[in-house]
Amino acid sequence: MKASNSDHHRSTIIIGAGAAGLTAAIYAARANLKPLVIRGPKPGGQLVTTSNVENYPGFINGILGPELMRCFEAQAARFETELRQGTITTVDFSQRPFHLVVDREQSLLADTVIIATGATPRYLGLENEQRLLGRGVSSCATCDGFFFQGQDVAVVGGGDAALENALFLTRFADHIFVIHRRAQLRASKIMQQLAFSSSKLSFIWDTRVKDILGDEELEGLLLEEVKTGETSILPVKGLFVSIGHRPNTEIFKEWLEMDELGYIFTQPDSTYTSVAGVFACGDAQDRVYRQAVTAAGSGCMAAIDAERWLQTNHSLKSKIAKEIKQLKFMQRK
Repeated sequence: MKASNSDHHRSTIIIGAGAAGLTAAIYAARANLKPLVIRGPKPGGQLVTTSNVENYPGFINGILGPELMRCFEAQAARFETELRQGTITTVDFSQRPFHLVVDREQSLLADTVIIATGATPRYLGLENEQRLLGRGVSSCATCDGFFFQGQDVAVVGGGDAALENALFLTRFADHIFVIHRRAQLRASKIMQQLAFSSSKLSFIWDTRVKDILGDEELEGLLLEEVKTGETSILPVKGLFVSIGHRPNTEIFKEWLEMDELGYIFTQPDSTYTSVAGVFACGDAQDRVYRQAVTAAGSGCMAAIDAERWLQTNHSLKSKIAKEIKQLKFMQRK
């Protein structure tokens, strides 16, 4: 993997163009690092599948998710960030500069790499699920719960995330049905106690969602009992799929330390990964909050960390080069 010209060698390459990656680009560009952003297969991240975003600071009346991401991208471009369509398919962090390949054909070199590849919510895989995403179907109660005030909604899942979403929804929804394909939950005992004590929560056991009903918006769910195969319709206006997320970090597994789910480990109070000069931000390393504002904040941190690392590394190289030059001069004398 050899770069053919200087255009292929950048001080900072950012992988991903969601809230984290584009914020990193804004800060890196303003630091005169001239970053290159590889936008990836889903530019804009999860926000492009969200309708109205009302919890991002600065927008009094909210803003559509795709429009918010367009604003991020335009701001990054304003500071001369280069945005390039493509997907990083191979990385090599064993040598410096780092080697990256875009779409299996174009080689790039980078002194620093900021990983902002995000995470993908796990969905049920039903045909109508993606069609009604943002029109009743969601994976984030914190993001969309406000829109279901006084309505009946359902949450699918049996872990802590599902119960956290269900309990959060009690602030808005009239009633929440928790649908689980087993007869008992996987969530922690304390979460189960909180959920079972809520009068707004009902549990539907040994049941899976067979279909999602509605033309323009969600109108109900077709449920199937796992043991008997019997079906029924549950009329709800919202469905929150809470069966986990998958961080988009597969290509980095050979190089970086991660947890068992694939979230990249970063050092405390920083975005430094296990490889010096490689930084991670956003949902690729955040398994707890997964919000646009926290992703943007960590993108800012990654750019600042990269800038400082480059400055320190450059100063060290200059010092070593100067010492070598002086040593050679003394030897000649």
